[in-house]
Amino acid sequence: MRLSCTSSMVSGSTFTEKAQNLKKWGYEGIGVFVEYSDWSEELAREIECLEKNTGIVPCEFVFQDSSYGHLMDNNHPELRDKARKMYKEAAAFCAKIGAVTELEFEYGAQDPLPMFSPYQKMTPQKEAEFIGVFRDIASEVEGTEGYVLLEPINRYEAPYLNNVDDCREASRKTNLNNVGILWDTFHLSIEEKDIPKKIIEAGKDIKYVHLGDNNRLPPGSGNLNWREIIKAFKEIGYSGFMSLECALAGNPEIVLPDTAVFLKSLMIKEKWL
Repeated sequence: MRLSCTSSMVSGSTFTEKAQNLKKWGYEGIGVFVEYSDWSEELAREIECLEKNTGIVPCEFVFQDSSYGHLMDNNHPELRDKARKMYKEAAAFCAKIGAVTELEFEYGAQDPLPMFSPYQKMTPQKEAEFIGVFRDIASEVEGTEGYVLLEPINRYEAPYLNNVDDCREASRKTNLNNVGILWDTFHLSIEEKDIPKKIIEAGKDIKYVHLGDNNRLPPGSGNLNWREIIKAFKEIGYSGFMSLECALAGNPEIVLPDTAVFLKSLMIKEKWL
């Protein structure tokens, strides 16, 4: 197991500077989030050389844009088409560097809020369309070390695929190898009854992990039982990256090193390090 952190949480004016800071603070990887409009050959080369130049692995790669989260938006076809192109380009770069990227049916605040209608199911037509789009994007990484992962998103930010079982089923229906689940502890603190138990059930389908407490702050800031969560990941033999993807309520130069110490102390207690 190795610790990572989302680039947008880290101080530094370049990805190289961010990676150098993470190295000092006890991390081994970086989740690279890039503004789509800023993408260039120069940025691509910088990211490709990050591990060589800093010792930090670019383990996740995501484009950010106003079209993000509009993968299945048939009400705004221009946003939908741009999103699909963008996700596919991210997957192609992941195939090149051996990183993961993720997708969701939709991502954004739901209106109206689904206060009393959890776990909505796609119609067969919607599911068939989504699986086709998922398969098309994930085909970019097939046969490489890259992955396209389905992330369960809580009901207030996505209409479907909110829980682990629904995402596992959809992932398997692609009939591809380089797919699986991106486990996000914040989202699943809302949608799953027993997080450690569900980690064990999901097992090898979990290919990457986002870390955030139930209040979307760093681990240890809320009510989640992190020792039991760490114990469950150890039990399934998880060996990938666990990446902070949450909000910060303080100076990252203090919070991020402290969080690395907190998580690694739990791993030592569980004899996982």
